[in-house]
Amino acid sequence: MATYKEIKGVTVQTRDTDPVLNGGSWSSGGDMNAARTAVQSGGTGNANAIVAGGYNAGTPYLTRSESYNGTSWTETSENNDARQFGGGTGTNTNAIIAGGDPSSFYTASETWNGSAWTEAPNMNTNKNQNQLTGNATAAITAGGGNPSAITSVESWNGSSWTETSYDLNTAKKYVWMNGTTTAALIGGFNPSSETTESLDGTTWTEVSETSISHRSGSSSGARDDCIVYGTDNGPGYSGKTEQWNGSSWTEVSDLSTGRAYLGGTGSTPDSQTATAFGGSAPSQTTATEEWAFPPVTQDKLKEGMIFLSAGTTLKGFGKAAGIPSGSWGSAGNLNTARGDGMYGFGTTSAAGVAGGDDGTPGDSWVANTEIYNGSSWSEQSDLNTARYFAIGSGGTTTAAIGVAGRTTTNVANTETWNGSAWTEVTDINTTRRGVLSNQPPSAQTQILVYSGYTTTQLANTESWDGSTWTELSDLNSARYTGGDGGSGPGDAICAGGQPASPGKICEFWDGTSWSEGADLNTIRIEGAASGATSTSVIFGGGNNPGGTGLDTVEYYNGSSWTEIADLADGGNGASHHIGSAHDTFFAGGITPATPNAASASTEHFTADNALADITVS
Repeated sequence: MATYKEIKGVTVQTRDTDPVLNGGSWSSGGDMNAARTAVQSGGTGNANAIVAGGYNAGTPYLTRSESYNGTSWTETSENNDARQFGGGTGTNTNAIIAGGDPSSFYTASETWNGSAWTEAPNMNTNKNQNQLTGNATAAITAGGGNPSAITSVESWNGSSWTETSYDLNTAKKYVWMNGTTTAALIGGFNPSSETTESLDGTTWTEVSETSISHRSGSSSGARDDCIVYGTDNGPGYSGKTEQWNGSSWTEVSDLSTGRAYLGGTGSTPDSQTATAFGGSAPSQTTATEEWAFPPVTQDKLKEGMIFLSAGTTLKGFGKAAGIPSGSWGSAGNLNTARGDGMYGFGTTSAAGVAGGDDGTPGDSWVANTEIYNGSSWSEQSDLNTARYFAIGSGGTTTAAIGVAGRTTTNVANTETWNGSAWTEVTDINTTRRGVLSNQPPSAQTQILVYSGYTTTQLANTESWDGSTWTELSDLNSARYTGGDGGSGPGDAICAGGQPASPGKICEFWDGTSWSEGADLNTIRIEGAASGATSTSVIFGGGNNPGGTGLDTVEYYNGSSWTEIADLADGGNGASHHIGSAHDTFFAGGITPATPNAASASTEHFTADNALADITVS
């Protein structure tokens, strides 16, 4: 994860017990007495839950009721009507269930007072696969199946059900819902349009979607602070859990057992506590899981933390340790499709690209510059010299540099970007294309440029001090179109590239000379790379010597290369040097199998903080 050189000077504490993540997680609770799925349920957290009815293959439609106290489930008086796929809300002393199907769609309701279930007035609309939210005297039921998904909403005032004037925008069944009668959140299944909707008391508004459909899942919390968990989204059941903060969803720790048609505590006040129980996994289960956060007094992990665990093992907490489990997602498309070596600079919330090949047959190149503002790309002032097979610095959207490349011939042109325009500055000493560089934050005064191609591959290395290019020690293996990164004048990496003979070789710059280090796993040509230091580099895409496109990605942790999550689309010459290895964009690319197919897609790689052992060297 790191070397001694990188942590020297840091105060390292010894901790008898490791700090923990300040995040929610699921842990085992007491099992129910009866396995069941498609239950009616309610509760206010991991010390208060109730389950009624449901389905079990041995006794298909149940009247069996149980109450949970945070430790164990206790059998209570049975509910009156055998049912499954209904809704419920309330507490283990004051609850209501409604809808479902003992054999057909159902309007029946029952209330619970802590000792007995009592028949209550029926709903107006027959339905199953519905859900309730609120409490035993003020609740709403929304959506459901009859048999198709429906939009109807009914309110309960403690004595009767009334059709409301605010139906859902999109019909849903197999729904999850939480909140109150005036502030609720709902999702569910619709074969043509699955949406999440928020209620403000009189109007449902569509809001951001979860990453997957949580149909037949459950939820806990308030409208603007909740979690949703479990799904029958196929193939198979999932325990995926997502947290909502009122504007966006975040994936958090999954249930230990993937399941659906489960019970949950929908009346919790927020996303900090919940209980999940029963369901199909795929057989009916008695399992209970409790969602909780560590106590306030528990020591928490913080990014960058380094400590000696139990006096024996040096550990660190950071995003680099989480990279093997990081993932790629889509970001906004470029306006101009392109690849084959364009400049890239900035971060994933403020990025820039310039130049490249637009895929037109034969030599083709563009001068277009685009800037990303966190949601979309916009056209800016063009380069003075359109080109491709060039290199960008990894600077910022207001201070970047672009070097060399190709038009009809190889060029030595260097241009700097000030946030609004490109300016020609001193040419590099050796004209070339297919060059590589490190990505220091002060790129306009500290960049190191190396490798490249004229009529043959090159080993030349040059440094830029803001006004002058200076020749430095050559690479050991001449090459071009490889992977690169590094933090400044004394730190750079050169990985892979053409020709095939050094295609896996990696070299590292220490400020004076290049030395060989750990090889790549895959020969990679014209890939894309990001690495704010030479000990944390991501390198992916491109092609192999046979011209076959690669969607594979590798990560260098300072000692070895590891295969990580694949790109959705591998391509030649996507943007280098945006962000860092744990938070980067690969934008654009040219598909090797169809050389004229330029891409406008942007893929975003992110990794969460993780705890890992540190190797001292």
